[in-house]
Amino acid sequence: MTVKKYTYSANQADKQEKWYLVNAEGAILGRMASVIAAQLRGKCNPLFTPHTDMGDSVVVINADKIVLTGRKWDQKTYYRHSGYTGGLRSITARKLHEKRPEDLIRFAVKGMLPKNKLGRKMINKLKVYTGSEHPHAAQKPVTLELK
Repeated sequence: MTVKKYTYSANQADKQEKWYLVNAEGAILGRMASVIAAQLRGKCNPLFTPHTDMGDSVVVINADKIVLTGRKWDQKTYYRHSGYTGGLRSITARKLHEKRPEDLIRFAVKGMLPKNKLGRKMINKLKVYTGSEHPHAAQKPVTLELK
């Protein structure tokens, strides 16, 4: 007796990785991050499989020209802990933007990815730069339009 398999499950051999370029100038952080996270995860790919990394690489330029709505510049706070007693540190979005503007985008996208090994693998395909120059011209990234 032969068993027929009707459900197709994609694997790494089926993957055809593309590179996308996103210009963050004037873009709203959360809306842009959700589009980037979907692209990194591979949700736009017809071969999307939740347990396999079928996503593409994304290059973000002009990260220092991102926009936050409302009073989020002063009210949004990012936390980290050293692991020691009293080691909780916080920084507002405005101060983080002054120090490392690319981290605003990286933290927003990371929060929208799965919290497992697969999500950690996906965030490594995100490249964020503050200026309009990037070293990934050899990959010929296609411009990704934000909706």
